[in-house]
Amino acid sequence: MRILVTLLVLAVVGIGGWQLLPTQQNKNKTITVGTTDAVTDLDPAGAYDAGSWALFSNVFQSLLTFEPGGVTPVPDAAQSCAFQGADLKTYQCTLRSGITFPSGRAMTAEDVKYSFDRMKKINSDVGPSSLFSTLASVTADSATTVTFHLSSADATWPLKVATGAGSIVDKDKYPADSLRKGTDVDGTGPYRLTSYTKDQKAVLAPNGTYKGDITGTGRPVELRYYTDSAKLDSAWKDGQVDVATRNLSPNVLAQLNPSDPNKRVTESDSSETRNLYLNTRASSPLHDVRVRRAMAWLVNREQLAATVYQGTVDPLYSLIPTGITGHTTSFFDAYSTQSVAKARALLTQAGVSLPVRFTLGYGVGRGAGKEEAAALKQQLESGGLFQVDVQGYEWTDFQKRWAAGKMDAWAVGWVADYPDPDTFGAALVGTGSTMSTGYSNKVVDHLIQDSQQYADRSRAVSDFKDIQSDVAQDVPLIPLWQRKEFVVSTEDVGGGQYLDDGTGVFRLWRLNWI
Repeated sequence: MRILVTLLVLAVVGIGGWQLLPTQQNKNKTITVGTTDAVTDLDPAGAYDAGSWALFSNVFQSLLTFEPGGVTPVPDAAQSCAFQGADLKTYQCTLRSGITFPSGRAMTAEDVKYSFDRMKKINSDVGPSSLFSTLASVTADSATTVTFHLSSADATWPLKVATGAGSIVDKDKYPADSLRKGTDVDGTGPYRLTSYTKDQKAVLAPNGTYKGDITGTGRPVELRYYTDSAKLDSAWKDGQVDVATRNLSPNVLAQLNPSDPNKRVTESDSSETRNLYLNTRASSPLHDVRVRRAMAWLVNREQLAATVYQGTVDPLYSLIPTGITGHTTSFFDAYSTQSVAKARALLTQAGVSLPVRFTLGYGVGRGAGKEEAAALKQQLESGGLFQVDVQGYEWTDFQKRWAAGKMDAWAVGWVADYPDPDTFGAALVGTGSTMSTGYSNKVVDHLIQDSQQYADRSRAVSDFKDIQSDVAQDVPLIPLWQRKEFVVSTEDVGGGQYLDDGTGVFRLWRLNWI
């Protein structure tokens, strides 16, 4: 596993150590953080995206969490957790004492059971219930002990519990069979959500009653949401935000100067990937695997990375990114160079009428999505083999459209739920995957399940290599690129290097005034 490494951090020099502590004036001053990530829903049962989970990791607690750079979850709302027996099918946790919801009521094992049960019962089309596919049942054995009974061996279960999907809600405040409406949040995380305006801002105050893995709950924070990179760029340049992350435009990122004394720049490796997902259903013009393989022969990742993203991303040639256990270059091995001739031969073999016409969707305001879609259209229409109808959609509408199979192809970024190759398995290419491509391969499903039985994750490498090989042949998706993570802050804000490290936790509490 790759431990994410901060490559560039500007150091404050020429001042005494006492000046590194926040001044009394700044101690309670709000730190503003700008992002283009959107929040789909404030209810953990109704959102499975980076923007929502970034908020969840601050206002809710899961039984487990990840420490910066860690690959093994540690107790948070739990005092301890462990598998019972060697079959990896029974997982038990004991709650930490003294955790209370905003109402003052103590958290119990019943709240934990309730949170997991309602997640699966609601089964939102844009929610994370698919992450708990191996969960058969949950029992609250006492006020402080909860047990998860799994349908099959799943060594990755603790990793899944540590994600935003494992957020524990107050059973008295959240309906059992529907999503909670409104803007109230009743969690036990290091922050309380004091105000929320959709698509504009979330105001967070430190939770003085928090009890968990974190030793300090940080400064007051205001998350500001921008509809596109241009607006975030403008807000950063105008001094409207103290910290900017996910996603400044490639043009701004490419021009960042680490020697600039007026800001701090952190560039780090990331396991975030972006794929072009393809609708494999019988009703789709991309149903025939030969059509999808023809598309794979036409995509030029190097061109996307160099032009659209100006070198701020790296070309990706497989399902699992570089630095994650089991990574291969399966798409490079199968489609080594762009070839109109080989694409044409496959389409001729498939007997389809040329050009093959299909729709390509992207999320409006999601980084350089519009520019990327235009570049992909140009690449895929090379040689007159395809005719691509490009459409942009508002983020929530975009999610619902791909979940319902209403697009033929769509480009989406995937932020790892946890630092393990399993997060790129069932969720992306398993039957009933979150990306809803309609793809189903029993061999791939078996390999995914087989890989989950190994507590020693290195033993699952061969399974993941086979999965990537099968995906390159079946082409339910085409890997595009792997992100480099950038966080930019003013010179008087520290902790940006801990904000986002690929573990799925967005650590606002690590931001501080210097």
